[in-house]
Amino acid sequence: MGLAMATVLVLVNMVGTGIFLLPVSMASVGSISILGWVVAGVGAGAIGLMFAMLGAVKPEAGGPYAYAREALGPYLGFQTNYIYWSANLVGNIAVATTVTGYFTELIPALGGTGREAMFTIIVVWVATAINLGGPRLVGFFTGWGTVLAMIPLLAIAVFGWIWFNPQTFFGSWNPHHQSEWDAVSTSAAFALWAFMGVESAAVASDVIENPKRNVPLATMIGLVIAGILYIATCTVLMGIMPAEELAKSSAPFADAAAKVIGPAGAVVIALCAIFKAGSSLVGWTLTISQSAAAAANDGLFPKIFGRLDARGIPSLNFLITGILMTLIVVATASPTLAKQFNEIIDMAIILTILPYMYTGIAFLKIGKLARTNRWHHYLVVSIVAVVSIYCLWVVAGSDATLTRNAMIILFASVPLYPMIAKGFEEES
Repeated sequence: MGLAMATVLVLVNMVGTGIFLLPVSMASVGSISILGWVVAGVGAGAIGLMFAMLGAVKPEAGGPYAYAREALGPYLGFQTNYIYWSANLVGNIAVATTVTGYFTELIPALGGTGREAMFTIIVVWVATAINLGGPRLVGFFTGWGTVLAMIPLLAIAVFGWIWFNPQTFFGSWNPHHQSEWDAVSTSAAFALWAFMGVESAAVASDVIENPKRNVPLATMIGLVIAGILYIATCTVLMGIMPAEELAKSSAPFADAAAKVIGPAGAVVIALCAIFKAGSSLVGWTLTISQSAAAAANDGLFPKIFGRLDARGIPSLNFLITGILMTLIVVATASPTLAKQFNEIIDMAIILTILPYMYTGIAFLKIGKLARTNRWHHYLVVSIVAVVSIYCLWVVAGSDATLTRNAMIILFASVPLYPMIAKGFEEES
């Protein structure tokens, strides 16, 4: 990949399907969440700059996993991959939930906790079946899905301001009368979901031309474009729909289109969102399965995830992934899709924080070796400090129960390591 394709990779992975339901999460806080975007922008900018500088100094295929393994040893490398895989597995359910939400907009009869959960499970297995069909089929769906997704996003971000009402926006500033600290902390935690994927170029550095130049550039360019798109669309929607109404929506872009254009516009946007969300689920199912297969081949994940069928496809890997995602759908079923979406992304965000912080430690070590003067050293330390403060702030602003559940998943890595990575230790 050249610079353009590497930038598209970062942009596509960041602007996934979260954008189609994230305005609902932000509306649950109120339009004061714009301050959370500011905090998140600073934190995500530091994370992006960290990966950009690492890519410029020492590009490593695998991103957080590779840096943690090299700087902190095989155990923390294993733990990073395990957590990163778990976070994306959970995050996939948020993607599937988005598909269900926009389908419910078109087919209201799908509404209801049981029916929505069942439909989400069907969506998961359709994505699994497409992956079993091979990478060409996956490429077709993800390519066209990305193209269609930009239609409603760009339309809202550019033309939505025509219907933006400042009274609606400021009338929903802080509807639940939270303290500014709580409101900003909660929205800053939600906003991290928007910036997940900023490490994509670093993860794929082995297939990027001139990675020392293109990885950092792609990372920062993709981050800026995605940030502008997210903030613009969320802000516009809060100026079109009151926060109380937006927070209950299962298809915010379609509902906003229905208000300003009419039912036909809502249907078009809903179809675009469904295709993008579905294609993103297909792509991320492939990504997490390939991540597990790579770790299995390294001896840091169960070997069954690396087994290939006669066509060279990790079929058992896909089937296990589908089963695990089905269990997560059942475990997180909620009265509303918005509530389920919020719970899922909260856990996925908490899990992702650890790989980011481990990368920060690796950045200190690698940056120290590569520093040219003391100002470079101060810059590295400052970036890591901002990343650490932001990550800890996100944990503080997250739901206590979900944080506890995420910690259980984290601590499960301790007894799993000697069982899963035994072969790796022997080889080492």
